[in-house]
Amino acid sequence: MSKRIAIVRVRGGVGVGKNPERQLKFLKLNRVNHCVIVDDSPQYMGMIAKCKDYITWGEMEKETFAMLIKKRGMASGNKRLSEENFKNSGFNSVEDFSTKFMNFECGLNAIKNIKPVFRLHPPKGGYRYIKKQYPTGALGHRGEKINELIRKMI
Repeated sequence: MSKRIAIVRVRGGVGVGKNPERQLKFLKLNRVNHCVIVDDSPQYMGMIAKCKDYITWGEMEKETFAMLIKKRGMASGNKRLSEENFKNSGFNSVEDFSTKFMNFECGLNAIKNIKPVFRLHPPKGGYRYIKKQYPTGALGHRGEKINELIRKMI
C-alpha cells in the first residue's frame, strides 16, 4: 500500500554537489525548513536517496497533514488557505480534503492555487547534529517520528 512521505530540508546549499542540488530543486526544496509531501513511488525514493545528506523524511499521518494544511498552507499570492478555498474546490472541510488526500483519492492540486511547498519554522528545541543521521542527528529516514518533528515546526 502506498504512503505519503513528508520531506523536510535540514541543511543549506553551501557546498552541495550538482546532482543533490538538482534533486532538491526537482523536489522544490529550495530553502531550509521547507517541506513537501510526495508519494512513495520508486522515482521519488530515488530522488530522496540522492539527497539524503540534506533532508529528513518519513511517513505522514492524516492528523499531522490536516494541521499542516490549516496552519502553514498557502495559496498563490502568499495568502493563507481558508475554508472557502476548500469549499470552492468541492470539499466539505480541511479534514475531508486531508482524508481524501491521504487515501490517494485526490492530489494537492485539487485545491485551486495551492502552493506545493510548506514553509515551516525551525523546530522548537532545535535540530540535533545536522550532519549526522537519525536517531543521533537530524538527517535521514525517521519513519513515523517525522510527525513529531513537523508538529514542532508548525
